[in-house]
Amino acid sequence: MTALRIECIQGDITQQPDVDAVVNAANGLLMPGGGVAGAIHRVAGPGLARECQPLAPIQPGQAVITGAHNLPNRHVIHCLGPVYGQDEPSAQLLADCFRQALRLADNQGLASVAFPAISTGVFGYPVREAAAVALAAVRESSASLRSVRLVRFVLFSDEDRQQFQRALEEGGVD
Repeated sequence: MTALRIECIQGDITQQPDVDAVVNAANGLLMPGGGVAGAIHRVAGPGLARECQPLAPIQPGQAVITGAHNLPNRHVIHCLGPVYGQDEPSAQLLADCFRQALRLADNQGLASVAFPAISTGVFGYPVREAAAVALAAVRESSASLRSVRLVRFVLFSDEDRQQFQRALEEGGVD
């Protein structure tokens, strides 16, 4: 079995043509919004919102998968992260996002997945803590993955990339 490769880059989640699925930091209704969800829906086009409609609502920690429409990928995996300080237990719910997304990707036979920093925008999750939770969840899931071989964290800012890179180097736990 080939090892899972994890990488952290600064970039645009909508411009990852070499990965099978991108992850949307979705809202509960899976509709266009601000941040990552807005960017993904803008590039994917209105067909994505139409496909999402019957799958909503989802709860914090849950994930669903759709086609990618006009994105350069095969699929979009939509995860609803926790609102920090409101949805509890926040670390468990955030970890569930990563576990569920990887399970969905693996069930589809996908080889690669690109994640944003789920819950760190308007949902207020501190980036350093979110990075530790994310990396720990990905590492924990790696043993059960049959097809996923690459997990890429695509971070909006270089500061966020540095936090995720640090968590990767430290083993993903705080």
